[in-house]
Amino acid sequence: MTTAKEKFETRKLPMMPIRDVVIFPHMMTPFVVGRESSIRALEEALAADKKIFLATQHDASVDEPKANEIYQVGTVVNIVQSLKLPDGNIKVLVEGIERGKVLQITEAEGFMQATVRLARYAVETNATLEQAMQRVTSLFEQYVKLCQSLNYETMIAAVRMEDPAKLTDTIAANLQLSIEEKQELLEIFDPAERLTRIGDVLDVEIEKLNMDRTIQSRVKRQMERAQKEYYLNEKIKAIQKELGRGEKSEFDELKKKIENAGMPKEVKDKAIQELKKLEAMPPMSAESTVSRNYLDWLLAVPWKKRSKEIRNISRAEKVLNEDHYGLEKIKERILEFLAVRQLVKNPKGSILCFVGPPGVGKTSLGMSIAKATGRKFVRMSLGGVRDEAEVRGHRRTYIGALPGQIIQMMKKAGTKNPVFMLDEVDKMSMDFRGDPSAALLEVLDPEQNFMFVDHYLDVEYDLSQVFFIATANVMHTIPPALQDRMEVLRLHGYTEPEKVEIAKQFLVKKQMEAAGLNEKNIKFTDEAITSLIRSYTREAGVRNLEREIGNVCRKVARKVVKEGSNYTTTITGENVNDFLGVIKFRDTLAHEKSEVGLVTGLAWTEVGGSILSTEATVVDGKGKLTLTGKLGDVMQESAHAAMSYIRSRAQRLGLTRDFYRSFDIHVHVPEGAIPKDGPSAGITIATAISSALSKIPVRRDIAMTGEITLRGKVLPIGGLKEKLLAAHRAGLFEVILPKDNEKDLAEVPENLRSAMKLHFVDTMDQVLAVALEQALPVVEIPAEQPTIASMGDSEAPSAHQ
Repeated sequence: MTTAKEKFETRKLPMMPIRDVVIFPHMMTPFVVGRESSIRALEEALAADKKIFLATQHDASVDEPKANEIYQVGTVVNIVQSLKLPDGNIKVLVEGIERGKVLQITEAEGFMQATVRLARYAVETNATLEQAMQRVTSLFEQYVKLCQSLNYETMIAAVRMEDPAKLTDTIAANLQLSIEEKQELLEIFDPAERLTRIGDVLDVEIEKLNMDRTIQSRVKRQMERAQKEYYLNEKIKAIQKELGRGEKSEFDELKKKIENAGMPKEVKDKAIQELKKLEAMPPMSAESTVSRNYLDWLLAVPWKKRSKEIRNISRAEKVLNEDHYGLEKIKERILEFLAVRQLVKNPKGSILCFVGPPGVGKTSLGMSIAKATGRKFVRMSLGGVRDEAEVRGHRRTYIGALPGQIIQMMKKAGTKNPVFMLDEVDKMSMDFRGDPSAALLEVLDPEQNFMFVDHYLDVEYDLSQVFFIATANVMHTIPPALQDRMEVLRLHGYTEPEKVEIAKQFLVKKQMEAAGLNEKNIKFTDEAITSLIRSYTREAGVRNLEREIGNVCRKVARKVVKEGSNYTTTITGENVNDFLGVIKFRDTLAHEKSEVGLVTGLAWTEVGGSILSTEATVVDGKGKLTLTGKLGDVMQESAHAAMSYIRSRAQRLGLTRDFYRSFDIHVHVPEGAIPKDGPSAGITIATAISSALSKIPVRRDIAMTGEITLRGKVLPIGGLKEKLLAAHRAGLFEVILPKDNEKDLAEVPENLRSAMKLHFVDTMDQVLAVALEQALPVVEIPAEQPTIASMGDSEAPSAHQ
């Protein structure tokens, strides 16, 4: 950049170490001298030519620094002025002359004396040097504009010079740098090199100042906004106070609500803590909205408010009988619950599960229980719920978080002891978001639900006084652990007489009112209702029956509008077809006549019982058993077990032992699109195959159900009441049942038992003896050819009529 000529000189001068400041040449600097050694060095210099060597010490906290604790490069200064202060210190003003490097330090009469080498550089100016000086000057002007602690006009005037050495020293002295950084600049003797270094330092410092200014302006804007909001809020409060509305602040009202909410101590402490946080937050911040919503939810949930419970058993029984016909077992359980509550002061809440086909009144029964006990009623549908957060809520860290449905429904109820219905509990599912049925384990456990914790509220909430009622159509989809926490009460399908009574007492009145009719416009006879049940519905409940009654009422309403309000009609068994058209179900026997290989079985479905025809035929072949009708694995295994039994009893059926080698047997269960499964069709399939092989028809007026073993034993089945109801609806009044199911007759209504003839059997031979129109031929079996199953053909089935 330049050509610099260097001259050296060595001088011996008094030396004074200084703290927290770096003295640059060409600069006037005042400071106070207080150390005894420094005062002696200063006096020595004043007595001579007023020149002294100043060097900065490494650590400002050291009072008497040694030679190795002082920087080696310092400044030779001229003492311009000195003033002795009252406390003994001396205030001096010095002017920097030139840099110097210590060669040797000696002690002389209580002060330091240094041998200093002075290096003087003579710089020849050129275009490059001038350009560098202009760049540094321009950068320093930017620096001064950004730095608020420097006077712009003074600094700009100070750097208007042509000497690069003076320029760099002046700028270095006024930069706000650390002692180490200033010492680094002092130690650069070459002015050209120092000029380059000063430029680099200015670039960095300007960038820092720009960043500081950006941050400062952002903070200032935020503070101004907060101050504006505070000012406006205070102004609103003052206006409200003048209007007489602001006597108590919003926070005081919240605190009063918390005090009166009846919260447990832990919850109350948390609410007060949250309120204090809310008071400290800016009103318009996002965090204050979250805290306010949380407090609102804590206050909205009932902590102590209870419904006054009606424990009058007579009144409850009257309400239940008015709302529902039948369901004696369920009503008995509700009355037991009320009786216990009269005797026990603080009983735990009950958890019931109503299981039954659709339309039997599970949900409406829950509403009647609430009415009978004087409690609030809330309902939560669990059908299709697959997120655990639906039960327990989301944590407050999520945007838009809310409590779970349990807490939301408790808020809706407004009391801590409602009747809480968990509808369709068997239709929950699960995915990656969790298993809601597992979350319900805590809710439905009387030993745990007094300290239920919702993720949003994050405090314990007492659910022990809630009367939980779950409803389901089936049990096998409910996890065993959840089943174990509930008392299961089964609601079976209604018999025909029960449906008639339900229609007369409830459904007809409801649909007449919905259609705007009165008793003068329309009347239903018992025969009409029976015809509706038999010909237009085939269900365990009464939902479709209600729809068909509604259809009739709407058609009558149309005629009332057309012909006048005096129009009157009576619905009878003969004219019901005029309103509803062609009958949907034939009220006949399952089969029109007895046929070979055609048997009526009984099945259980989610909507109640149904009849299940089973066909079997024998064709020439090689012993293959074909099964069709979309049968499940268990049902197919039952068919193979039946076939093995028949092969073991071939001679009893009048067949040769190897008959199967020349025949193929095809078993088909009609309605092939509907999946079927289960073991209870075992004796039905065995009877169909036996009939097809023996060519003896099966009675058309008899139905059967039961599981078969390889030894021909008949095992018990489930769903007895539903299956008997299905047989009764189909006009079948004689049924073959397993002997072990005789104990289950207690669940079957008396009018149904008395209307049917029930045969209870232990073995398949007894089934065939009842079901076939003709007795099987008696075949003597040689002693040397024992069969696999020896059932004792002489046994006769027991009959129940």
